[in-house]
Amino acid sequence: MPQRNHRVVVLVLEGAKPLDVGIPAQVFTTRTGMPYEVRVCGAAPGLVTGGDGLAYHVAEGLEALESADTVFIPGYREPAREDPPAAVIEALRRAHARGARLAAISTGAFALAATGLLDGRRATTHWNYAGILARRHPRVRVDANVLFVDEGSVLTSAGAASGVDLCLHLIRRDHGVGLSNTVARRLVAAPYRSGGQAQYVPRSVPEPLGDQFAATRQWALDHLEEPLTVTSLARHARVSPRTFSRRFVDDTGYTPMQWVLRARVDLARELLERSDLGVEAIAHRVGLGTGANLRMHFQRILGTSPSEYRRTFVRPAA
Repeated sequence: MPQRNHRVVVLVLEGAKPLDVGIPAQVFTTRTGMPYEVRVCGAAPGLVTGGDGLAYHVAEGLEALESADTVFIPGYREPAREDPPAAVIEALRRAHARGARLAAISTGAFALAATGLLDGRRATTHWNYAGILARRHPRVRVDANVLFVDEGSVLTSAGAASGVDLCLHLIRRDHGVGLSNTVARRLVAAPYRSGGQAQYVPRSVPEPLGDQFAATRQWALDHLEEPLTVTSLARHARVSPRTFSRRFVDDTGYTPMQWVLRARVDLARELLERSDLGVEAIAHRVGLGTGANLRMHFQRILGTSPSEYRRTFVRPAA
């Protein structure tokens, strides 16, 4: 029998934020042939009052969680006022015990923490609520400085935009970087932002060079097979190497060469999935020179070897 699609259920709670609700609903259905199906539910069928003046009409109640493979809990208004209804908390616990993974976007982490499933684990939420989450749930190890946290069967993300990063991360986990990159391109989203990237970098004045640096990053992605240095990147951005390095870290959370290295490893992952090229050829194609160099960086960044990665993520033809 053909395997059914992975079932994603978005749980809409009172005060749910529209963008948080829409992100998983769109990411997992952004193209035809996606190996996912998305359903939306509430604590009960009917009208759910949302945040920002919107409301949602959901056709299903908590019974939808009984067949979910992944449950998303979007952020909602005033999460510290009170926990979700006991029936919601119990339904989430049952879904997790059955093997479903639970993923919270922004303040949805409060509902997930109320289940007790985050106790003793790392988690994040929107930086503005991180201190409140830590005080309300002291057994949760709250990290306010990251985009998302993957604890295996429970995941949390920061503000709304990082929900896109979390969704793409799950697609990479499920089906590899090739499908994730395809979805990111359709969404016009960054194909890869590390969960450990800083979610909020305070600035005293606006940066006028954000567009130039975005163009430089794209230029670098188009020239990964060539020698790239801080000097060449700064020349493209039309700033000094020192200024470029400092502002690049502010923008991305990585030094320029750390970012380039990760971009090269990411391209290598895609080539391992989508081509029959050997490790040496891929190393040359992505600008890492030799297979030994590729293996070293692959192991350091991803914790596995290129050959193991290919065996894991390249599925034999049916």
